[in-house]
Amino acid sequence: MSTSEWTVPATQFRDKCLKLLDVVMATGDTLVVTKHGRPVAAVVPFVERPRESVIGWADDMVLESDLTRSAIPSEHWHVVADPDQILAEVIADEQG
Repeated sequence: MSTSEWTVPATQFRDKCLKLLDVVMATGDTLVVTKHGRPVAAVVPFVERPRESVIGWADDMVLESDLTRSAIPSEHWHVVADPDQILAEVIADEQG
């Protein structure tokens, strides 16, 4: 498979788009589309890449300990239980 670059005018690309896409896929070449002699787009072959794990960055992470107490003190649990009520209270306080 070659890896060169070639150009075609936009009108030719419009007229032969599907055939040109087949050529790019078969050859691995990059196709540069021009308008009035100036490059406006590049068509490159698609390369399938394996998906990385969303948490791949944490693969080497070691858990040293676990929680020994709640991250939110129990007197503030109502905030988590009913955030709409808390928002209403904040708005009421601001309105005076």
